[in-house]
Amino acid sequence: SDIPKNSIIKWKENEDKRVFLHPSGYLGDRTDFKEPGSNGLTLDHEGRLVMAQHGERRVARLEKDNKTMTVLVDRYKGKRFNSPNDLAYKSNGDLYFTDPPYGLATNKVKKEGEEEFPGRELDFCGVYRLSKDGELTLLTKDMTKPNGIAFSPDEKTLYVANSDPKQAVWMAFDVKEDGTLGKGRVFYDATEAAADKTKKGLPDGMKVDKDGNLFATGPGGVFVLTPDAKLLGVIATGVATANCNWGDDGSMLYICADKNLTRIKTKTKGNGWDRK
Repeated sequence: SDIPKNSIIKWKENEDKRVFLHPSGYLGDRTDFKEPGSNGLTLDHEGRLVMAQHGERRVARLEKDNKTMTVLVDRYKGKRFNSPNDLAYKSNGDLYFTDPPYGLATNKVKKEGEEEFPGRELDFCGVYRLSKDGELTLLTKDMTKPNGIAFSPDEKTLYVANSDPKQAVWMAFDVKEDGTLGKGRVFYDATEAAADKTKKGLPDGMKVDKDGNLFATGPGGVFVLTPDAKLLGVIATGVATANCNWGDDGSMLYICADKNLTRIKTKTKGNGWDRK
């Protein structure tokens, strides 16, 4: 996603990049959006593109004709979402997603430094589950800026990034048998790193490898964390880094780093790639 340009870009080896979808996140005429486009992208079990649409404040699916858009969910108890940000499917077809306020139009800053978003209908930032049957459940509203989201390989843990400079952490939640979440715990705290002005970025998008290691974008690049929260290292990008995903044979990590799409060969493979 190119969020400011309201577009999804398609890139393929040995081919020029091209605009795949425009508009991707906001379909109206307003121009006061800082981040109008689609944000997180994923594929459903039929290979259809599912996107978190900032400007339209909803989660939508692009049908296989690459033209028809189906709205999956846009409200919680009658109130519009803030701006769905990132999403992850569970193997049973349930979709989990985060809803911080970054895509809301005309955001202003109050004197005390707190953000103000005219048009906001929910007074919290939630993490939700949309079941395969279309039932929406609020899982937690205790995070200030929930962002990136990913499951452990056994789907017993859900990781959620909190992109708040005052609490720049990755949270871990136990996933209950019914798909709801237990009480969250701080998995890794990067608040000190976020305060370092030489390290751009905050906890954002992430992916998990086959062994359960977390590749999580954050201050300075991509943090590589073991399942027991040991920091193995940081893939330094030098710029604010927003998301990453596995590609090629599953061992190549593609990274969205500011205006750059980069990649790095790893010695592991993404979760699920061994089954492909």
